[in-house]
Amino acid sequence: MLRICVLFVLLMAGAAAADPAGKIRVVDADTWDVGGARVRLFGVDAPEQDQHCTRQDGRDWACGAWATEQVRTLYQGRRAACREVNIDRYGRIVARCEVEGADVGRELVTRGLALAYRRYSMDYDLDEKSAHVARRGLHAAQVQAPSDFRAAKRSAATLQPLPEGSDCRIKGNISSKGVRIYHVPGQENYNATRISPSKGERWFCSEAAARAAGWRRAKR
Repeated sequence: MLRICVLFVLLMAGAAAADPAGKIRVVDADTWDVGGARVRLFGVDAPEQDQHCTRQDGRDWACGAWATEQVRTLYQGRRAACREVNIDRYGRIVARCEVEGADVGRELVTRGLALAYRRYSMDYDLDEKSAHVARRGLHAAQVQAPSDFRAAKRSAATLQPLPEGSDCRIKGNISSKGVRIYHVPGQENYNATRISPSKGERWFCSEAAARAAGWRRAKR
C-alpha cells in the first residue's frame, strides 16, 4: 500500500511539473518563459520577429517586432498559470496559459496581436474574425500567415543562390513594364523571383538601399 501511495505522489508531482507557472518573460509574442520553462502558446500564431507586413497605404511595417513589444508591455513580469497540451519538435511546452484567470491566447487574438492557429485549434476562430472586422492590431495591414512566412524563409535561399561572398538577400526585380520592385524574404513572390543582372536587376542588402536606388517594395 505504501509503495502505491509513493508512486501516486510521484505521478502527481510529474504532472504538476509539466504545467508551468510563474513569472513571465516574453521571448516573442507567442513564445514565453514561464517560471523558467519555455512555453509556446497553444492555438495562436504571431508574426516572427523579423516579419514585415504592408499597411493599407503600401508602407512597410515591422509587424513582428511590434507584436512582440505589445505583448511584452502587457505581460512581462506578470504571473501565468499554464496547462500543457503537448511538446513541440523544438522541445517547448505547448500550453494554454491564463493570467489573472483570463485566457492569454484569446486575449492576444482579440487584440490583433496574434492569429488563430487553425491548423491546431479552432478555439479562437471567432475571436480572430471579430478582430479582423474591427481592423484591430495586425488586421489593419496585409499580414502573411506566420507559418507561411517561416516556410518561405526556410526555402528562400534554395531556389537561387546568393551572389558569391554576399549575404544580401533582397531581390531587386524589374517587371515587364519596367517597374522596379524589390522582394524581401518571406514575401509571397520572393522564391519565384529570379534576378538577372544582365537586365539591370540586382540584389540589395537593405530596404533603405533598394528604395534609394529607385525600387519600391512588393505589395505581396
